[in-house]
Amino acid sequence: MSKQSARRVIPIKVEPVSSLSATERGAVLDACARLKALPGALLPVFHAVQEALGFIPKDAVAVIAQELNLSIAEVHGVLTFYHYFRQHRSGRHVVHVCRAEACQALGGQALEAHVKASLGIDFHGTTPDGCISLEPVYCLGNCALGPSIMIDEHLKGRVTAPRFDALMGALRKSAK
Repeated sequence: MSKQSARRVIPIKVEPVSSLSATERGAVLDACARLKALPGALLPVFHAVQEALGFIPKDAVAVIAQELNLSIAEVHGVLTFYHYFRQHRSGRHVVHVCRAEACQALGGQALEAHVKASLGIDFHGTTPDGCISLEPVYCLGNCALGPSIMIDEHLKGRVTAPRFDALMGALRKSAK
């Protein structure tokens, strides 16, 4: 009789299906239901989810893939390709700083350095009070009036360090 080797037990860690809250899951499902009939519905769904939640949760990828009959890899690939879509919760306000060549030629690098120092955060960060998130953007289409920033959905041109400080002061004041 042949001698059998001992069976090796491989522990399996069971992952939770999703960590989405009921509110988050509802927002994702609602966006998918409303928009899935559109040609190329993935981007409109991403926009709707981000508008509803402020970001696109990691676990929303599988739900969106299932609802739109896409692979998880397709959904993840599109989500990570576009810098506009946030995959983490942002501050109450999002400041985008243009990093395109035209803004750089008009003092964008100095403004970027001032913005980071003033807020005390780097790109993709959020201030400790949760008020402001900082994101890079590679063109705001405001090239003639650079350097430009966008605060939430409001475009600002010819932004200097003092003007940025005034804008942030008003933003923080309104957030209180």
